[in-house]
Amino acid sequence: MSGLIGRKIGMTSIFDENGKNIPCTVIEAGPCVVTQVRTKEVDGYEALQLGFDDKNEKHSSAAAIGHFKKAGTVAKKKVVEFQFDNEYKLGEVLTVDVFAEGEFVDVQGVSKGKGFQGVVKRHGFGGVGQSTHGQHNRLRAPGSVGASSYPSRVFKGMRMAGRMGGDNVKVQNLRVLKVVADKNLLVVKGCVPGHKNSYVIIQK
Repeated sequence: MSGLIGRKIGMTSIFDENGKNIPCTVIEAGPCVVTQVRTKEVDGYEALQLGFDDKNEKHSSAAAIGHFKKAGTVAKKKVVEFQFDNEYKLGEVLTVDVFAEGEFVDVQGVSKGKGFQGVVKRHGFGGVGQSTHGQHNRLRAPGSVGASSYPSRVFKGMRMAGRMGGDNVKVQNLRVLKVVADKNLLVVKGCVPGHKNSYVIIQK
Protein backbone atom coordinates (compact mmCIF):
# COMPACT_ATOMS: atom_id res chain seq x y z
CA MET A 1 0.00 0.00 0.00
CA SER A 2 1.22 3.48 -0.81
CA GLY A 3 1.45 6.13 1.86
CA LEU A 4 3.66 8.47 3.87
CA ILE A 5 5.25 8.80 7.29
CA GLY A 6 3.87 11.61 9.41
CA ARG A 7 3.72 13.19 12.82
CA LYS A 8 0.55 13.63 14.85
CA ILE A 9 0.08 17.32 15.62
CA GLY A 10 -3.12 17.08 17.66
CA MET A 11 -6.91 17.16 17.48
CA THR A 12 -9.30 19.93 16.53
CA SER A 13 -12.73 20.25 14.96
CA ILE A 14 -14.13 21.82 11.81
CA PHE A 15 -17.62 22.57 10.54
CA ASP A 16 -18.99 20.97 7.37
CA GLU A 17 -21.33 22.57 4.85
CA ASN A 18 -24.35 21.62 6.99
CA GLY A 19 -22.96 23.30 10.10
CA LYS A 20 -22.13 20.01 11.82
CA ASN A 21 -19.07 20.03 14.07
CA ILE A 22 -16.69 17.21 13.04
CA PRO A 23 -13.81 16.10 15.31
CA CYS A 24 -10.60 15.60 13.34
CA THR A 25 -6.87 15.03 13.71
CA VAL A 26 -4.12 17.14 12.13
CA ILE A 27 -1.11 15.18 10.84
CA GLU A 28 2.13 16.56 9.42
CA ALA A 29 2.53 14.15 6.48
CA GLY A 30 5.97 14.33 4.93
CA PRO A 31 8.03 15.48 3.22
CA CYS A 32 9.49 11.98 2.89
CA VAL A 33 12.66 11.15 0.95
CA VAL A 34 13.06 7.94 -1.05
CA THR A 35 16.09 6.47 0.73
CA GLN A 36 16.13 3.08 -1.01
CA VAL A 37 14.43 1.37 -3.95
CA ARG A 38 13.76 -2.35 -3.44
CA THR A 39 13.69 -4.46 -6.62
CA LYS A 40 12.76 -8.07 -7.36
CA GLU A 41 16.16 -8.80 -8.83
CA VAL A 42 18.06 -7.75 -5.71
CA ASP A 43 15.61 -7.99 -2.81
CA GLY A 44 12.94 -10.37 -4.09
CA TYR A 45 10.16 -7.81 -3.86
CA GLU A 46 9.38 -4.28 -4.97
CA ALA A 47 9.03 -1.44 -2.47
CA LEU A 48 10.17 2.07 -1.65
CA GLN A 49 11.93 2.90 1.58
CA LEU A 50 10.94 6.36 2.80
CA GLY A 51 12.71 8.42 5.45
CA PHE A 52 11.13 11.16 7.59
CA ASP A 53 12.38 13.73 10.10
CA ASP A 54 16.04 14.74 10.04
CA LYS A 55 18.38 13.23 12.60
CA ASN A 56 21.59 14.72 13.98
CA GLU A 57 24.60 12.95 12.49
CA LYS A 58 26.20 12.93 15.95
CA HIS A 59 23.52 10.45 17.01
CA SER A 60 23.74 8.32 13.84
CA SER A 61 26.01 5.42 13.00
CA ALA A 62 28.47 5.63 10.14
CA ALA A 63 26.56 2.93 8.27
CA ALA A 64 23.31 4.88 8.55
CA ILE A 65 24.98 8.10 7.40
CA GLY A 66 26.42 6.31 4.36
CA HIS A 67 23.07 4.70 3.56
CA PHE A 68 21.25 8.04 3.49
CA LYS A 69 24.13 9.75 1.69
CA LYS A 70 23.43 7.55 -1.35
CA ALA A 71 20.01 9.21 -1.57
CA GLY A 72 21.56 12.65 -1.22
CA THR A 73 19.98 13.39 2.16
CA VAL A 74 20.86 13.50 5.86
CA ALA A 75 20.12 10.73 8.34
CA LYS A 76 16.45 10.21 9.18
CA LYS A 77 14.76 9.27 12.45
CA LYS A 78 11.93 7.17 10.97
CA VAL A 79 12.20 4.76 8.03
CA VAL A 80 9.29 2.74 6.60
CA GLU A 81 8.75 0.76 3.41
CA PHE A 82 5.73 1.30 1.13
CA GLN A 83 4.58 -0.14 -2.16
CA PHE A 84 3.71 2.46 -4.80
CA ASP A 85 2.12 1.97 -8.20
CA ASN A 86 4.12 4.89 -9.62
CA GLU A 87 7.87 4.65 -10.10
CA TYR A 88 10.03 6.95 -8.00
CA LYS A 89 13.77 7.38 -8.08
CA LEU A 90 16.30 7.39 -5.27
CA GLY A 91 16.40 10.78 -3.55
CA GLU A 92 12.97 11.96 -4.72
CA VAL A 93 10.83 13.82 -2.19
CA LEU A 94 7.21 12.82 -1.63
CA THR A 95 4.84 15.32 -0.09
CA VAL A 96 1.27 15.35 1.17
CA ASP A 97 0.09 15.74 -2.43
CA VAL A 98 -0.09 11.95 -2.74
CA PHE A 99 -3.39 12.22 -0.83
CA ALA A 100 -6.59 13.87 -2.02
CA GLU A 101 -9.57 15.27 -0.18
CA GLY A 102 -12.44 12.84 0.19
CA GLU A 103 -10.44 9.61 -0.02
CA PHE A 104 -10.05 7.16 2.86
CA VAL A 105 -6.77 6.29 4.59
CA ASP A 106 -5.52 3.93 7.30
CA VAL A 107 -3.41 5.41 10.09
CA GLN A 108 -1.08 3.28 12.22
CA GLY A 109 0.72 4.33 15.37
CA VAL A 110 1.71 3.33 18.90
CA SER A 111 -1.10 3.94 21.39
CA LYS A 112 -0.59 5.97 24.54
CA GLY A 113 0.88 4.04 27.46
CA LYS A 114 -1.51 3.81 30.42
CA GLY A 115 0.79 2.01 32.86
CA PHE A 116 -0.44 -0.77 35.15
CA GLN A 117 -4.25 -0.80 35.09
CA GLY A 118 -6.99 -2.90 36.67
CA VAL A 119 -9.56 -5.07 34.95
CA VAL A 120 -12.28 -2.38 34.82
CA LYS A 121 -10.22 0.04 32.74
CA ARG A 122 -8.18 -2.57 30.88
CA HIS A 123 -10.94 -5.03 29.96
CA GLY A 124 -14.18 -3.20 30.71
CA PHE A 125 -15.32 -5.33 33.65
CA GLY A 126 -18.62 -4.07 35.07
CA GLY A 127 -18.35 -4.79 38.76
CA VAL A 128 -21.07 -6.46 40.86
CA GLY A 129 -24.25 -4.90 39.48
CA GLN A 130 -26.31 -3.29 42.23
CA SER A 131 -23.66 -3.95 44.89
CA THR A 132 -26.06 -5.75 47.28
CA HIS A 133 -25.52 -8.63 49.72
CA GLY A 134 -22.42 -7.39 51.41
CA GLN A 135 -20.20 -6.79 48.36
CA HIS A 136 -18.50 -3.88 50.06
CA ASN A 137 -14.99 -4.41 48.73
CA ARG A 138 -15.50 -6.57 45.61
CA LEU A 139 -17.08 -4.06 43.24
CA ARG A 140 -14.13 -3.68 40.86
CA ALA A 141 -12.26 -6.92 41.58
CA PRO A 142 -11.40 -9.46 38.85
CA GLY A 143 -13.14 -12.38 40.57
CA SER A 144 -11.98 -15.97 40.16
CA VAL A 145 -9.01 -16.50 37.83
CA GLY A 146 -8.52 -20.28 38.06
CA ALA A 147 -9.14 -23.53 39.94
CA SER A 148 -7.00 -25.07 42.66
CA SER A 149 -6.18 -28.76 42.25
CA TYR A 150 -6.81 -28.83 38.51
CA PRO A 151 -5.33 -27.33 36.40
CA SER A 152 -3.28 -25.79 39.23
CA ARG A 153 -2.34 -22.84 37.04
CA VAL A 154 -3.83 -19.78 35.41
CA PHE A 155 -4.68 -20.25 31.73
CA LYS A 156 -2.87 -18.05 29.22
CA GLY A 157 -4.95 -15.15 28.01
CA MET A 158 -6.87 -14.74 31.27
CA ARG A 159 -8.13 -11.17 31.49
CA MET A 160 -6.32 -9.72 34.47
CA ALA A 161 -4.70 -6.48 35.57
CA GLY A 162 -1.47 -5.49 33.84
CA ARG A 163 0.32 -3.06 31.58
CA MET A 164 -2.04 -1.25 29.23
CA GLY A 165 -1.31 0.73 26.08
CA GLY A 166 1.88 1.07 24.09
CA ASP A 167 0.57 -1.24 21.36
CA ASN A 168 0.68 -0.96 17.58
CA VAL A 169 -2.81 0.18 16.58
CA LYS A 170 -4.21 0.77 13.10
CA VAL A 171 -7.38 2.81 12.58
CA GLN A 172 -8.91 2.12 9.20
CA ASN A 173 -11.05 4.11 6.76
CA LEU A 174 -10.53 7.65 8.05
CA ARG A 175 -11.80 10.22 5.57
CA VAL A 176 -9.40 12.96 4.45
CA LEU A 177 -11.14 16.26 5.12
CA LYS A 178 -8.40 18.70 4.07
CA VAL A 179 -4.98 18.69 2.43
CA VAL A 180 -2.88 21.78 3.19
CA ALA A 181 -0.07 21.34 0.65
CA ASP A 182 2.01 24.41 1.54
CA LYS A 183 2.37 23.27 5.17
CA ASN A 184 2.34 19.48 4.53
CA LEU A 185 -0.72 19.07 6.74
CA LEU A 186 -3.34 16.34 6.46
CA VAL A 187 -6.67 16.65 8.29
CA VAL A 188 -8.50 13.35 8.80
CA LYS A 189 -11.86 12.70 10.40
CA GLY A 190 -11.77 11.10 13.85
CA CYS A 191 -8.85 10.18 16.09
CA VAL A 192 -5.59 8.36 15.46
CA PRO A 193 -3.44 6.41 17.95
CA GLY A 194 -0.49 7.96 19.75
CA HIS A 195 0.38 11.05 21.72
CA LYS A 196 1.13 14.47 20.27
CA ASN A 197 4.28 14.60 18.13
CA SER A 198 4.35 10.80 17.80
CA TYR A 199 5.13 9.16 14.46
CA VAL A 200 2.26 7.68 12.45
CA ILE A 201 2.11 5.74 9.18
CA ILE A 202 -0.59 6.87 6.73
CA GLN A 203 -1.59 4.33 4.08
CA LYS A 204 -4.17 4.36 1.32
